[in-house]
Amino acid sequence: MSAVLEQVQLEQVGSEFSEEPMLMVRQKTRNIIHEIAARCEPGMIEEDAVEIAKEILAANRMLRGWHDVYVRFGSNTTKTFGADSDPGVVLKENDIMFVDIGPVFEKLEGDGGDTFVFGSDADMARCAEDARKLFHIVRKKWLSDGSTGKVLYEFAVEQAQALGWELNMDLSGHRVSDFPHAAVYEGPMADVDFCPSRLLWVLEIHIRHPKLSYGAFFEDMLLEDKYFA
Repeated sequence: MSAVLEQVQLEQVGSEFSEEPMLMVRQKTRNIIHEIAARCEPGMIEEDAVEIAKEILAANRMLRGWHDVYVRFGSNTTKTFGADSDPGVVLKENDIMFVDIGPVFEKLEGDGGDTFVFGSDADMARCAEDARKLFHIVRKKWLSDGSTGKVLYEFAVEQAQALGWELNMDLSGHRVSDFPHAAVYEGPMADVDFCPSRLLWVLEIHIRHPKLSYGAFFEDMLLEDKYFA
């Protein structure tokens, strides 16, 4: 199969897909991520934060989630997508957490994640910032030279190591569209041999400390610089 034909097949969208509504869903998703984080505070157990996240999503008229709601505290921030959190983890005064949600609004898929730090741990703060930094380093490579999904994640591994972190390749980007994108392609962006198109793919960056039990996550659409101003 030619790369052109493969890209056409793997980037199909349905009748509900259009640019402006997808951008609105993206922004709504990002706003909710920060709303969830604002409700989290030291002393809370992770399970309660997940319930708060679900309440906030329901209040925002989420039709359903196309993946589970993840709010990870402390050592659970090293867990990969789909892995169960260790139960009863409490958010400490000096701690790290991330939010990862995949809501469906008006038949369109949102997906995003971000990391938040409590207290004064400088290394945790750097981890959170480096997840965002690495996202933009990789995104700008996509924007400047049209790299394939495979090349982008090979580059991401190298750049994460240069920053002193390990990149979790179990979280390596994927399609989004009108629900369900999985009917077209549910594999990782890291496997594709073409340059992913804007608005149709999310770039995921999950880094972990090489020795300590914490990590950071950032996820957003592949889009041009003006969407991140």
